[in-house]
Amino acid sequence: MPSQHPAVPRARHSFEVKMEDGAIIRVRQHGVGGAPRLVLSHGNGLAIDGYLPFWGPLCDRYEVVLFDFRNHGHNPLHREDAHLWTHFVDDLEAVFQAIGRELGVKRSAGVFHSLSGVTAAMHARKYVPVSGKRFEALVLFDPPIFPPEGHPLRSGQSDDKNSLAGRARRRTPRYADPSILAAQFRKYNPRWRPEAYELMARATLRHDPRAADWFLACPREFEANVFSTNADPTLWRAMGSLPVPVKLICGDPNLEGAMPPALIGRALALEHNLPYEAIPGTTHFLQIEQPEKCTRAMESFLAEFELAAR
Repeated sequence: MPSQHPAVPRARHSFEVKMEDGAIIRVRQHGVGGAPRLVLSHGNGLAIDGYLPFWGPLCDRYEVVLFDFRNHGHNPLHREDAHLWTHFVDDLEAVFQAIGRELGVKRSAGVFHSLSGVTAAMHARKYVPVSGKRFEALVLFDPPIFPPEGHPLRSGQSDDKNSLAGRARRRTPRYADPSILAAQFRKYNPRWRPEAYELMARATLRHDPRAADWFLACPREFEANVFSTNADPTLWRAMGSLPVPVKLICGDPNLEGAMPPALIGRALALEHNLPYEAIPGTTHFLQIEQPEKCTRAMESFLAEFELAAR
């Protein structure tokens, strides 16, 4: 009997966007076409299908547009030397423009976690002052913005990103079955929703029929480089004056062993007077630990811009 595992629903519509350097990003539309539009993406080494516990219920009330960053998830592998933050920023612009062409221009909110949250802030700083507003609002989940010189959180974030890079380089590159990776996720992330382990494992692996096994969609060297190069201190200063409304929704900074992004979110909010909410009892993966609470925190902000579903 074939194994049973959570299924990601079939997209209403999908299309490919080709970047200037040839990288391909595959975009999927779910949900209600006439509803408010949310554009979502994921964290480093992950894939947005693995966040189904968060975005799946949103499809009943929103137009949900999903994409994975280059070399992640659904996208074909591209060059390692092009797997760079500067390209992520330009990729987001290309994807945003393609969504308008393919699905129609429409007011939308960007809902981004970790890597994609940092990228969205960089994108707003680069493109909006020159070319005008893109997203009407940004909801950034636990973005690890790098602290400036002399900040009390800089050392902890620097150590954490380097530790994550080292762990990424040691990741197992191939698996006999996704259930093995799912078991690893379960061991190290006990707060995730039960269905998220298998979902994330299948979202981040690709099947190799010739070898009859599974390999990481985002190679471990690519993942490690993104962690180690997340070190732009100028973005911290810019967060207080981004040309788009932003809310930070973060892991619990009071949780024992809280990760640096949770502390960073609280500090950014205090220093720049940003809308902010911490989800009690959650870690960096708050969207797949407490998806309902994350949705409420998101919608309370989107309602201010008439972007929340009625």
